[in-house]
Amino acid sequence: MTIDLYYKPASPPCRLVQLVGAALGVEFNLKDINFQAGEHLEPEFLKINPQHTIPTIVDDDFILWDSRAISRYLIYKYAKDSSLYPADPKVRATIDQRVDFDLGTLYNRFADYLLPQMFEGASDDEAKYKKIEEALGFLDKILEGHKYAAGPELTLADLALVITVATIDAVDIPIKPYPNVVRWYELVKTKYGHVFIPGAKLFGAYARKLIKK
Repeated sequence: MTIDLYYKPASPPCRLVQLVGAALGVEFNLKDINFQAGEHLEPEFLKINPQHTIPTIVDDDFILWDSRAISRYLIYKYAKDSSLYPADPKVRATIDQRVDFDLGTLYNRFADYLLPQMFEGASDDEAKYKKIEEALGFLDKILEGHKYAAGPELTLADLALVITVATIDAVDIPIKPYPNVVRWYELVKTKYGHVFIPGAKLFGAYARKLIKK
């Protein structure tokens, strides 16, 4: 039985769930939610997710939302011993730290800079832009001397971080000044770029369209 995934193709959190699914060989029954039409506020969807957020999954009688919670659930259920999230407590703690860095620092700073320009008509904020550059610098240091974000193997940390970096790249924020980020990004793209790059390009085009208005 496939899992219902309520999503938007351009959404970075939704792309993370799709990427984890691709890495695990999990199939989704994709249900594109039309926010402009208010489908996320319809009673049918509110019964599933009272927060009316995406991504949301329905796996038989189990409902879950939040991309990172969903990602871990998919690994626990479909690949418990997967190298994406090993049982070793130190390795797992390192992965968790990288995932939390993505959510709380890298993606958070990117969203704080760009989303007000997209949806509130805010002007370019140089101080917020500098915060993104600082966060990319942190990531460059994290990757220094390491093949992947949490060590020698590709893990959930890489899948979470690459979604954000691909989105940053898609809106033409330069990543070239960060050689370790570029090297790692190209490596992960060779494995899964076909999964996450199309959605990143959609986001980039959408962002440019809104900011021009």
